Amino acid sequence: MTTAVSPESLPKRRRHERTVAFTMLEALVVPFLNVIARLDIRGGARIPATGPFVLSPNHYSNIDPVIMAWAVWKLGRAPRFLAKASLFKVPVVGFALRRSGQIPVDRAGSGRGNAPIAAANDLVEHEKGVIVYPEGTLTRDPDMWPMRGKTGAVRLALEHGVPLIPAAHWGTQAVLPRYSKKLSVFPRKRIEISFGEPVDLDDLRGQPITQKVLVEGTDRVMAAITALLEELRGETAPAERWNPAAHNQTEYGRLEEREQ
Repeated sequence: MTTAVSPESLPKRRRHERTVAFTMLEALVVPFLNVIARLDIRGGARIPATGPFVLSPNHYSNIDPVIMAWAVWKLGRAPRFLAKASLFKVPVVGFALRRSGQIPVDRAGSGRGNAPIAAANDLVEHEKGVIVYPEGTLTRDPDMWPMRGKTGAVRLALEHGVPLIPAAHWGTQAVLPRYSKKLSVFPRKRIEISFGEPVDLDDLRGQPITQKVLVEGTDRVMAAITALLEELRGETAPAERWNPAAHNQTEYGRLEEREQ
């Protein structure tokens, strides 16, 4: 089993990415997060100290991005996401998202298109890291295993020749269950986060970026994320990854289901 690494033992690297917006967010958000959760981070040294990267975690709770951002910040890098455009309209939250360089994504309507990928490309070109959830939304899998992935993360990694790092976490459901709006503050929760080795895409680099290439790369990413989650959970994932279309489910929006 991978040995847990204390973030405090890792090199301090964030000075070059510390902006006023991130400093303010750290002061406002991190004290509260320290009250509700303790992070057990494994493989943190796999996040590059400098330079661009794409990070792809699993996703099953609406608080996942906050927890993953906290982990990445602890490891010395500024977290930047593709985030739902509707969040940018929320007072204070929207201001913080814009000032910290997060990328709005419209899932439908005239705002949907290439703008989010263009913004992510810009981040990578400026030596930043970008966090892309390959599932695109909370997993539909009933047992919260990673479901079928989308190809955006792999496209970014292949187009720019940057490492694509898989990640998995387990425990955020104890803070905020899937689709719930009720935050559990006490007792303090333990959240395990594991960062994997960069996904091997070497044989796909330099080829025309076809749909076949993107699907192959995405399958590798989802397999790597699932393997990390299996280790954290001490369980074996289903042999077949959940496909919402095969179960007559929509890709986005809340599912009507009973949460445990």
